[in-house]
Amino acid sequence: MKKSVLVLILGIGLIGFGAWQNQMGKAADTSGREQGSGSSTVLPTETGPQVGKLAPSFSLTSTNGTTFQVGGKQEKPIFINFWASWCDPCQAEAPDLVKLYAKYKDRMEMLSVNVTSYDSENKAKAFVEKYGLVNPVLMDEKGKAFKLYNGIAFPTNVLVDKNGVIRELFVGLRPPKDLEEAIEKLIEE
Repeated sequence: MKKSVLVLILGIGLIGFGAWQNQMGKAADTSGREQGSGSSTVLPTETGPQVGKLAPSFSLTSTNGTTFQVGGKQEKPIFINFWASWCDPCQAEAPDLVKLYAKYKDRMEMLSVNVTSYDSENKAKAFVEKYGLVNPVLMDEKGKAFKLYNGIAFPTNVLVDKNGVIRELFVGLRPPKDLEEAIEKLIEE
C-alpha cells in the first residue's frame, strides 16, 4: 500500500514538473529574434536537425550538374525534400510539390534530394520524369546529407529561413495545405 501511494505521488510530481517545463518552453521566445531591440536578429549558435537550430551544411550536385550549397545565410528560404523513388508517400506527394514549386519558385528555393544511397540514380531519374519535377533535384549518393538531418523516413521535408535556421521539420506525408501554410509563414518572415 505504501509503495503504491509513493509511486502515485512520484507520478503526480513528474506530471506536474513536465507541465511546468512545457509552459516554460512556451513562454520562451523561440523566434530567433532578440527581445526588446527592434529589428536585430540573434541566430542560434548550435547546428542540428531541429527546429530553431542552424541547418546542417551540405553541398550536393543536381541532375543537371549544378552544385547547391545548404547552410548559412541564403538569398531565399529553402524547402528541402528528402525522398526515394520507391517510397509510396513520396509518389503521392510529388504532384503537390510540383504545384508548390510553380507557385513559390520566385520566393523560395525548393531542393528535392534523392537519397540515392537507398535508391538508384536510374530509378530517381525515372521518378523525376514521371512526376515532372522541374525544381533542382540533388543526388545524395552516399546519404550523408540525409544523415546530417537524422533522416529516418521518407519523405522528410525541412524548411530553412534566409538566415539558415530550421523553421519546420516534417517527417512523413503531410497534407498539401499544411505544407503551404508552413511555406507562407516562412516567406513572410
